[in-house]
Amino acid sequence: MKLLRTINAALGSATGFQVRRAGPRIVARPAVTQRPTGTRGAIEPRPPADPAIDRLLRRPVFVIAPVRSGSTLLRLTLNAHSRLHAPHELHFRRLEVAHATRLADRSLSLLGLDRTELEHLLWDRVLHRELVRSGKQTLVEKTPGNAFVFRRIAACWPDARFLFLLRHPAAVARSWHEADPVKRNPEHAAHDALRYLNAVERARQALPGHTVRYEELTAEPETTLRAVCDFLEVDFEPGMLEYGQAPGGTAGLEKGLGDWREKVRSGRVQPGRELPPPEAVPTVLREICETWGYAEAETAAGQLVPSGRSS
Repeated sequence: MKLLRTINAALGSATGFQVRRAGPRIVARPAVTQRPTGTRGAIEPRPPADPAIDRLLRRPVFVIAPVRSGSTLLRLTLNAHSRLHAPHELHFRRLEVAHATRLADRSLSLLGLDRTELEHLLWDRVLHRELVRSGKQTLVEKTPGNAFVFRRIAACWPDARFLFLLRHPAAVARSWHEADPVKRNPEHAAHDALRYLNAVERARQALPGHTVRYEELTAEPETTLRAVCDFLEVDFEPGMLEYGQAPGGTAGLEKGLGDWREKVRSGRVQPGRELPPPEAVPTVLREICETWGYAEAETAAGQLVPSGRSS
């Protein structure tokens, strides 16, 4: 140390620099990549290697629907059934798994558990827990965002069943605008709604299931719900029409997790609103209107009569 001080004294006076002891060498370790919430690369969905072991949930039901399509109303009527549990939107697709170390990644990979399968195990456990807590037999999940991951859902639960809920696209866009007029003007609402509408249509083309129209649910609730019950292989229960009187009723309705407004809080199926006239349908929505059979629709007493019923 004395020699170092002597050298530094000489260097300092002559050059202004000094010599310092080098500290331990720090080697930068590669960071473990973690996907930002809600984003990920392309995923090739695949079924579980052993469904009997890897899945607790049996024959779950998923409502594939756009935003503002009446999915909360359908959920509440189904939840009023003694065998069906339809909780608020669970947004389970946003639950993601990340490895804290490469060793964890490597170790679990040797067990055949990559991140996708680990997420599927997590999804299954969360939904199964909710079903068991309800004391019922079948879970029904209706988060609108499910339309964007329908392939993963079908791969995660190979025995899943699907209900496709349709509503006049212009009515969807109008309701989406009214839900937050500051955030979404009518044009923005129409384009944003179209993302959901197209996703639902892609799911309808790819998956088997049963189609429900909001206009039929509100105009002929018993007939519509009887058809849904037949598809789900359960008996129709009249209490589904007066869902507010069922255990739980409309309790727990919360903004951001479905429709929370007075109409749905009434506890019974209400008539639908009068639909926009054909000339008020935004241009961007006309093609999907035609695809869903609404292009030639007529309105009568505020109810829509589609050009053809879907099943």
